Amino acid sequence: MRPNEQADELYSAAVAEFGPALDRLTRAYEADADARGDLLQEIHIQLWRSFRQFDGRCSVRTWVYRVAHNVAIRHVMRQRRVQKNLVRLEEAGDAGAFEPDLSRASALERLSALIQQLKPLDRQIIVLYLEGVDAATTGEVTGLSPANVAMKIHRINNILKRWFEEGGSRDAG
Repeated sequence: MRPNEQADELYSAAVAEFGPALDRLTRAYEADADARGDLLQEIHIQLWRSFRQFDGRCSVRTWVYRVAHNVAIRHVMRQRRVQKNLVRLEEAGDAGAFEPDLSRASALERLSALIQQLKPLDRQIIVLYLEGVDAATTGEVTGLSPANVAMKIHRINNILKRWFEEGGSRDAG
């Protein structure tokens, strides 16, 4: 089998196995549905291209998450540069509009919005955690030690809990 055919097969198998996780990942990084579609498409393009360099030093799962998170982080950084000095009116209009009796769907939507406000590395860690990825694998993806990942998960959970209870966000620093 030629290398390109092998890369195509790896990509197809990865998408079959991790496609739903990639959809959830894009939701954590992008709130706008159109931009989310663009982000997902960019993740798939980069993932497809990346399998030509895949050498098996890590699991396919780790590879997929590493590529996807790197693309998503670049997307967020690019968006921040573009919108650096713009105030989004819909965000300003919704400030403080949280009701105490939220349905499960709206609570999940609110949690997703709070996750989107985290710093890119913290967002990456919590998304992997929510996907059930263990600390060792998350460490491989992020370059952190498993102990540091576990500590960050604890800290991020506390931040999200506080933000959720306060009905808004604060500086994640």
